[in-house]
Amino acid sequence: MARRQRDTPPRLKTLVAQESARIMVEEGIQDFRSAKRKAAIRLAVTDKSALPSNAEIEQALLGYQRLFHASRQASHLRGLRETAVEAMRLLARFRPRLVGPVLSGGASPHADIHLHLFADTPTEILLFLMEHRIPFDTTERRLKLSNGDPACLPAFRLDADGRRINLTIFPSLAEREAPRSPVDGRPMRRAGLAEVQALLAEERQTPPAAAPEH
Repeated sequence: MARRQRDTPPRLKTLVAQESARIMVEEGIQDFRSAKRKAAIRLAVTDKSALPSNAEIEQALLGYQRLFHASRQASHLRGLRETAVEAMRLLARFRPRLVGPVLSGGASPHADIHLHLFADTPTEILLFLMEHRIPFDTTERRLKLSNGDPACLPAFRLDADGRRINLTIFPSLAEREAPRSPVDGRPMRRAGLAEVQALLAEERQTPPAAAPEH
């Protein structure tokens, strides 16, 4: 264990990022901070300067999935995006936007679908779900607004064909100001229905990746 601590910080960062990515894919942890903490404990890394950023973990996650789960990942991601499109069509009146790993392409086998919805009050969406007899749980979503202030927003969680969908509710006027991404702190990328459909169309035209040789 002591020998590992004598490695250079860049090398440790790579090790922790790779282990964090493996944990997220294989153990179902979706939160970067939790995966990073677990990886650091397993690797006996206590030097905070050797811990990777969330963006570095995301890159390791993409690399891990390309290396070990290329064909399965493509099929899984396509299924998540197809489910997202169906949900976005149903919720069209609330101007849904897809965010998170299903949009970026880094969705692990355990990733949820995250949609941002916009309404004058959360009650509008609650009543909509009830009218359509869609089972849901109420919850909250913590994030940072565009100005950096923390916020706790109302959210609904529902299941569709075994896939979990998280709906975060924003005020109607917040559509143009995306919250900060937990990955890099920049404005979170949001995609409307047309963009997600275009991603799916592009995927259908891309040949499947060849399985790695052993």
